[in-house]
Amino acid sequence: MTHSPPLAHPRLVVVGNPANRRVAFFRDAVRAAGLPEVRVEPWLDVLRGGARFHPGETVRLESPGEEPEVDRLLRGTDDPTRVEGTGRWYESFTAATAELARSVGDAGAVLVDDSAELAVLFDKRLAHARLREAGVPVPESPTSGADAPAVRGWADVRALMAASGLRRVFVKLAHGSSASGVLAVETNSAGRVQATTSVERAPDGRLFNSLRVRRYTTEREVAAVVDALAPDGLHLERWLPKAAQGGRVADLRVVVIAGRATHTVVRTSRSPMTNLHLGGTRGDLGAVRAAIAGAGGRWADALDVCERAAAAFPGTQCVGVDLLPAVGWRRFAVGEVNAFGDLLPGLTGLPGSGAEGQDTYTAQVSALLRGSPSRTTRTTRTTGTSTA
Repeated sequence: MTHSPPLAHPRLVVVGNPANRRVAFFRDAVRAAGLPEVRVEPWLDVLRGGARFHPGETVRLESPGEEPEVDRLLRGTDDPTRVEGTGRWYESFTAATAELARSVGDAGAVLVDDSAELAVLFDKRLAHARLREAGVPVPESPTSGADAPAVRGWADVRALMAASGLRRVFVKLAHGSSASGVLAVETNSAGRVQATTSVERAPDGRLFNSLRVRRYTTEREVAAVVDALAPDGLHLERWLPKAAQGGRVADLRVVVIAGRATHTVVRTSRSPMTNLHLGGTRGDLGAVRAAIAGAGGRWADALDVCERAAAAFPGTQCVGVDLLPAVGWRRFAVGEVNAFGDLLPGLTGLPGSGAEGQDTYTAQVSALLRGSPSRTTRTTRTTGTSTA
């Protein structure tokens, strides 16, 4: 289902884990808007078939993460540090959201986001293909689309790299998030292989997420990790050289709400992974805008790439777009589009975005009250009539 019409006094329901901070942020935003208290429908009830919805409710989905029993039902383990199980998680999650969409519709309620789009967003191969087909710049990938060759292990990665002429790639879990299971793989003309990753391989072969980025320096080590990841599904992308800020590689997380880029954070790192929980730090957005202008580019064009990426998922109210600036700050590509990419506490909206002074959750509540997104707002800004 797509966005609801404007609602003067919506009866809001959030499907989430009640103790999760995401749910708390959304409830705070609803209270600040002077709306009735949000009803929370726990993910546990959804997964156990006990969720109930009522006519006239507007239902929002939150991330099912950070709840051990929910994770066990979806992934088969309640150990949040384990890497394996994302394939099972995807099958369980997409089945649950499809059934939830049916239940919401049958009850006469409205689901904010389209469950079919969530199934695409949580498969990097399908999402990459949709972005490419929409004309959004993305890194080259030999695994893009539903008909792409399966990656059964390191031998397939090697073969696909050779066939594509790629010496540097990111190997990603097709259904992973937060850099879980990501390897930045490099090869040279002499055949040497090394990889940078947060994956830690235990002596018994099990894989764990670590908060420390490490490097595997032999092909045997890299192959062992990739072979262990492969049963969950893998996606390969060209490793694009990124622009730098203060001697650290930089990219941007841009939140797009109802078709418009509203919030941005710059992430910098000394490793290929810029995720803040892996040692990345927030960069200087003013310096980014100055670098783009100094290179003869426009900040509005960078935001336009993100809005075009979000427009490929018109049934999803809010996405977090990972924007990759090329060396020189003149060209941009989209690394990923995240369905739950709005967790940026304390960050307020960009000038000219319509979300000035609002955090990401407050801006989403405002968008719900306005109703369906207007694509004319994106066109107006990208022609340069706004200060954003």
